[in-house]
Amino acid sequence: MELRHLRCFLAVADELHFARAAERLHIEQSPLSRAIKELEADLGVQLFARTTRSTRLTHAGKLFLENVPRIFTALEQARDSVRAAANGFRNQLRVAISDCVVPSEFSAFLALCRQEEPEIEIRLFEVPLSQQIKGLHEDLYDVGFARSNEVGDGIIAEVAWTDPLMVAVPARHPLLAYKRIPLEEVLRYPLVLGDPHVCEGCARQVERVLRQVDQEPLIAERVASIDLMMALVAAGFALGLAGASHITVNRESRVVARPLAGRVPMLTTYLLRLDNDPADALIRFIARAGSVKAPPKGADVRSFGSNASEDVEP
Repeated sequence: MELRHLRCFLAVADELHFARAAERLHIEQSPLSRAIKELEADLGVQLFARTTRSTRLTHAGKLFLENVPRIFTALEQARDSVRAAANGFRNQLRVAISDCVVPSEFSAFLALCRQEEPEIEIRLFEVPLSQQIKGLHEDLYDVGFARSNEVGDGIIAEVAWTDPLMVAVPARHPLLAYKRIPLEEVLRYPLVLGDPHVCEGCARQVERVLRQVDQEPLIAERVASIDLMMALVAAGFALGLAGASHITVNRESRVVARPLAGRVPMLTTYLLRLDNDPADALIRFIARAGSVKAPPKGADVRSFGSNASEDVEP
């Protein structure tokens, strides 16, 4: 089995069409078919069920597909490690990021890492939460950040940072009469929320807040980015729910941020790692994350927009 066999397999598995896979690999279809037959002969199983009309993965092919990408990830990481050593880095930490990690704390944290240990290269991997958990178990990542502590056995989830959950409101919206908006009032209007397939942990935390009121939310749209959420809010399409730091970074002149009435709920970012004895570099990395603080509590309530100073609490 050679790497070319695996590349051919991945192309066909992705395209499920030999001609398109050959075109993607810039080779003729006959050597591609030959490579797949050689791979199947080497494994002793059929990876694809082929007819004149379709190509599909067999059960064995699906299982093989779950593991082959890890080989190329490991090779890429090995290549990066060698390049890092050649560039003067003594060590490397592989950091997975999921769930739209809080930008203000995370950027400050990375700057501190670079300042205190510039000889350690930090490699970032933006992946879904399920892939981060799997990668931690399979030694593809050393540590990760996510908005969920529901990570299963063998992984420790430690609180890294918290961020106030705010309501993003279109300028001149009736709810701007409130300095702090009751959740019941928020649920009277359509909402644009994060896509649970992209920001799984964050979506869960927001859903828990919404369930505090016995009222079904009217979800107008699920989006994969805060940029799109703010654009829809600015257009008057719906209200948004997001962390204060995200709204700050994605400032939009036609969007005003308001806290919820009562105790302001917090979105929590967790540091994820295997439940074992971490290496010294990782111990220092974890301690450094804990030293980066969120903005002071006085900054929890942020109002953006040209009419913010005219807001009156009812």
